[in-house]
Amino acid sequence: MPSKESYDAQKKEKPSVQKAKREGNQEDILAAALGMRMGPQKPSSATFWQPLKLLAYSQLTSLVRRATLKESDRTPRSEKVHNFKVRPKVKINIYCGMNVHKECSAQVPNDCKPDLRHVRKVYSCDLTTLVQAYNTARPMVVDMCIREIESRGLTSEGLYRISGFSDSVEEVKMGFDKDGEKTDISARAYEDINIITSALKLYLRDLPVPVISFEAYPRFIEAAKLTDPEKKLEAFREALTLLPASHKETLKYLMAHLKRVTQNEKFNLMNAENLGIIFGPTLMRAPNQDAMTALNDIRYQRQVVEVLIKNEEGLF
Repeated sequence: MPSKESYDAQKKEKPSVQKAKREGNQEDILAAALGMRMGPQKPSSATFWQPLKLLAYSQLTSLVRRATLKESDRTPRSEKVHNFKVRPKVKINIYCGMNVHKECSAQVPNDCKPDLRHVRKVYSCDLTTLVQAYNTARPMVVDMCIREIESRGLTSEGLYRISGFSDSVEEVKMGFDKDGEKTDISARAYEDINIITSALKLYLRDLPVPVISFEAYPRFIEAAKLTDPEKKLEAFREALTLLPASHKETLKYLMAHLKRVTQNEKFNLMNAENLGIIFGPTLMRAPNQDAMTALNDIRYQRQVVEVLIKNEEGLF
């Protein structure tokens, strides 16, 4: 908790200073959303925004190439389809180790039960695969990081906006990949809570299928564009039904956490809008769109997360 001296100092600040702090530095927030780290000497607005826009454009272009939207059943499912690697005469499922003849692979039901022996990493692993392999409701990275953040970081100024030291974040990532649930992310190992928030954001950005899946993405964007409050919330409820069960459960847990972050805004200076700027492109990526359309969607991605945070109890 903040000391009495720091709290008294905040009360004495001029309203204009307090407002500036509450609104936060938009350049820092967008940089955090894109995984960038700003140094103490910030560039001028003109020199900052142009390369940042180019970076956003290049990242979105790369993500659009990777994204695919398949026509499938609209009912949320946790089942993991088989992902076969070809070997001479047979195919081997890379998640559960099942071996089948090439000719028979198309007949195998889509009820893959991943085996931990075949899940070689945590980061960049499909969310549903990880959940089923560890038999958990949500990815253990999300649970462990949020528990740690809430135990000691909710009042930390600039939470999720300030990036942790990149080498330490990479160390946390490697720890999860190697040791899974045994990874130590306590204050003894990483005193700076920004390392844990950055590791969580990195995990979410690295997912091959985002938390807000490619199939559900267009419905969320359209819902964000609505102006009537009741129609907007109803559209969000419908969009949530398109998410696979493990994705929806992860999103629900994360939004409840971010709601608690905003409830400590007077200390951490992070409101729903600021968090929306950071988590919009972290939780959703445009499927099969040209880069310019995807770039224009960024403002609606922010609004999606903002609505989910503010209406967390009513939507989930």
